[in-house]
Parts: sequence; C-alpha cells; structure tokens
Amino acid sequence: MNSKPKAGNGARVSDQVADRILARIASGEWGPGHRLPGERQLAEEMGVSRVSIRAALQSLKTQGLLDAVQGGGTRVIASSAAMDPGILELVRVSRDNLHDLAEIRAILEAWAVGRAARNRSEADLAELSRIMEATEADISGGAHKSENDVCFHLAIAKAAGSGIYLHIMAVIRGILHQMVDYHRYELFPSREDDKIILGQHRAIFDAIKARDPAAAEEAMRAHLGFVLARYSRQPS
Repeated sequence: MNSKPKAGNGARVSDQVADRILARIASGEWGPGHRLPGERQLAEEMGVSRVSIRAALQSLKTQGLLDAVQGGGTRVIASSAAMDPGILELVRVSRDNLHDLAEIRAILEAWAVGRAARNRSEADLAELSRIMEATEADISGGAHKSENDVCFHLAIAKAAGSGIYLHIMAVIRGILHQMVDYHRYELFPSREDDKIILGQHRAIFDAIKARDPAAAEEAMRAHLGFVLARYSRQPS
C-alpha cells in the first residue's frame, strides 16, 4: 500500500489514488461511516500531492462512496439513509416481509460467519469476547437485551473482512435493530429463550475462535433457523 502511484499508462495519478482508496473501502479496512485520514496524511502515505488526493476524494464523492464530514474531513458513506425507509415501510405493511428479511439474513450471515472464522483477527476475537461477556451480564441483570445482539452480528460482519458485506449490513442496520428488538421482546421474551440464544451465540463464537468455518456456518444456520421456526408459529 506504500508504493507511489505513477503517472502514465493512461491513468492520472488522482485516478490511481482513487483506486487505492477504493481498495481499502472494498477490503473492509475502511467500512461504512469510517472517517478517512486528512489530506496531508493521505498525501504523505501515498507519496503524492494534496492536489491529487483532493481530486481523488472528489471523484469518490461524485460516485456516492464518500461524503464530507461537518467541520471538515471525509468519511465512507453508510448508505442506510437511502434504503432503510423503504425497507421499514415494507416491514410495517406485512409481517411476511419481516420473515422474508429474516430468511435473507440467514443466507447472508451463514456466508459471513464462515468468512469470519477464516479471516478474524485477534482484535476481532477480543471484540466478540467482550460482547459475549456484556450479553451474559445484561441477561443476568435484566438489562436491554437487543443492543448486544445487534453488536454481535455486526462484529461478525467486520470480522468477515468483506467491504461488500459491510455495506450490505450498513443498508439494513436500522431495520436490523428493529428486527432484533422484535425477536428479543416479542418472539423470545422468556429467560429460557435468553439462555437458548446465548448458547447459540456461544457456539458461533467458539467456532470463530477455533477458525472452523464449517462449524461456524452450521451454528449460524441453527441459530437463525431457530428464529425462523418461531416466526412460523406466529399468527398472521
């Protein structure tokens, strides 16, 4: 990442800089909402002028990948603002749509957790461990149950190391919070439900820790399959 972009070969330096920034977004290193380093720091890191950095950032803003931060700076766009209202309205209209979204989540998250088991770093594992401990404490203390649940699934998304998947999760993040609230307070309101779901999360965590993609995918399918089975027992 430290090689200096070179002019020529039909590409401007600013275009090459934009490609390098885009690669860091696509890899998940700079996920939705991440604030980029300042122009001076980027110029020093990439060995180019601030003019080239500025042109590259403007190009990515025009493409809808970056936006300006109030007070100065640039961040990766978290595109939920454009999509969430439409998804929320569909869910409000019909519970069947919420079930469909849960089925789609089951497919996507089984893929993501397999990636997480292969790609997770020690920092990812530490974050998941912290969330597991917080979940256990909250359940024991009767605190709000859904926040750590959402954090657990978002931490898996980050550990998967896929920029595309991170952006998909950013799109549905708002509805994910509402979905998990519905799950934890209406579909699974009892203390026994809490213990079952905690055990399912523990199986997912243990598989990620062991770097076992097959076990991680199986554990995630079991967890979200348990959720979908409860949906099927709800009145229309």
